[in-house]
Amino acid sequence: MLSEVDMNTTFITYEAALAILEAHKSVFANEVRPLEDCTGAWLAEDLIADRDFPPFDRVTMDGIAIVFAEYEAGRRTFPIESLAPAGTSQLSLQDSGHCIEVMTGAIMPEKTDTVIRYEDLVITDNSATITVDSLRFRQNVHFKGIDILKGNRIVRQGGAISSAEINIAAAVGKSTLLVKKMPKVVIISTGDELINVDAIPKLHQIRRSNIYGIKNTLKEWGLKADLAHLPDDPAEMKRIIPQLLDSYEVLIFTGGVSKGKFDFLPEVLEWAGVMKLFHKIQQRPGKPFWFGTNGSHKKIFALPGNPVSSFVCLYVYFQFWLKKSLGVEEQPMYVILDKDVSFQPDLIYFLEANLESRADGSLYANPIEGNGSGDFANLVKTDGFLVLPQYKSKFKKGEVYRFVPYRSKF
Repeated sequence: MLSEVDMNTTFITYEAALAILEAHKSVFANEVRPLEDCTGAWLAEDLIADRDFPPFDRVTMDGIAIVFAEYEAGRRTFPIESLAPAGTSQLSLQDSGHCIEVMTGAIMPEKTDTVIRYEDLVITDNSATITVDSLRFRQNVHFKGIDILKGNRIVRQGGAISSAEINIAAAVGKSTLLVKKMPKVVIISTGDELINVDAIPKLHQIRRSNIYGIKNTLKEWGLKADLAHLPDDPAEMKRIIPQLLDSYEVLIFTGGVSKGKFDFLPEVLEWAGVMKLFHKIQQRPGKPFWFGTNGSHKKIFALPGNPVSSFVCLYVYFQFWLKKSLGVEEQPMYVILDKDVSFQPDLIYFLEANLESRADGSLYANPIEGNGSGDFANLVKTDGFLVLPQYKSKFKKGEVYRFVPYRSKF
């Protein structure tokens, strides 16, 4: 366990923050869910083939099944013995000089080995004549067990469940899946200037928007979250926060952690028995990011109130903690910087950028600087954040840097 760092006067580094988050990762229990309720959940069991895939020699084209040796011997016209639709028992060819009509998905008839599609045939008088000059032995057949053999693992536990994993689960007979039981989460906005999203703001007011973006992001990561709000009133905060700590395993605050006279959150959290693990990070944007825990192992993340800072800390730090808690290995994304950037402060710089995929397979990031950490409109113009390292001020076009995406491009 890392030693606690007194951050009253000290900013910690990006790397130190990640190390503390990893040291305080959670361990999520497992639960069983119906298959149709598993999209976006995190798989907690291996998916094993309960039979060979495919389970039989499977026809992949509508047409006829023949004995290839007959074709090699010069035969081009094959009387049709019978028809084999998909979903019926296996037929057997009675005469090697004949053929059986077969449909896609059907089990390959016994004593046949090659399928010729209808487009390469002329059928008259219940006989099929081949009209192409060349065939391949065993063409248009998906052979038993070629994809995976019975008893082998198809999907390893630990990943997010997409439609592909749902398909596999259904194919191996899993009507339910063992998945990670995600923690109960609440997102709490702070500040008297914030009003409901459907209210008409006065000049000095703004609508609560951060919490909805955060809630949607957590949903994409398999987490359901409730919403709450705290006024800038220490007495009310002391009344509400203990209730939230009793009801939820993860608390995500937005705002109230900077140096303003109304930023009461750190002292109220300390009063409520929450131990601060770090407060400020040597970065831009998002320096006043606060993380702590209590004796019940609840995790408390207090994000900066400015929308861009909040996004940075959610995607860079909370996502890191979540993956560590799930046992998911980080797979960093790297991109090529598309123009020079200069940044003088001795801080790690999370710079918004657009991605461009080029014809040679390279991925470029075009930085788009907004008007500060309050410019949340700039987020809709960009795809994620470049991670420009500390202790460097000049970043040259063509250099490669890590990228944290917050948008998927189709």
